Amino acid sequence: MSQFSDALIHIVLFSPKIPNNTGSIIRLCANTGAQLHLVKPLGFELDDTRLKRAGLDYHEYATLSVHDNWQETKSALKSLGVERIVAMTTKFSRPFYEYQFKLDNDQHKVALVFGSETDGLPEEVRADIGANHWLRLPMLPDSRSLNLANSVGICLYEVWRQLGFVGDIGQSVGYHKPTSR
Repeated sequence: MSQFSDALIHIVLFSPKIPNNTGSIIRLCANTGAQLHLVKPLGFELDDTRLKRAGLDYHEYATLSVHDNWQETKSALKSLGVERIVAMTTKFSRPFYEYQFKLDNDQHKVALVFGSETDGLPEEVRADIGANHWLRLPMLPDSRSLNLANSVGICLYEVWRQLGFVGDIGQSVGYHKPTSR
């Protein structure tokens, strides 16, 4: 697990609790080139079989860093050249689709910060990121939240789309072009 990455997109999970969600997110990051950051305390061990099962055999292809706290995470993001940090939260935030991740036709490294499945993102982390960078996914008014892995997937692909799907070459390993009959 590398501490360095040229990734444009960084996914931060603050105190994730459910290993299956984190395993799915590891697989997602491995397939998109995003770097994953986990902020302690974690609700599982990194060798948890549920984490590995959900991530299948993608763990070796993902760039993963584990940090002791938010300040260490923020420092690591800055050292990796991350210029924009946004908090994904339902607390007094604006819609995710209104936020522009690509500015002036230039690529910018961005970090999306997600709270735990049970507690969300702590107030002190939200305050440190700043209310101008609090975003939420649209949901029906009576809804509480989406699954963490689903939320990360939705957000990661929208940011990657805005950045022009950098790194995608139009086919996957194992993809076979259909033959006409």
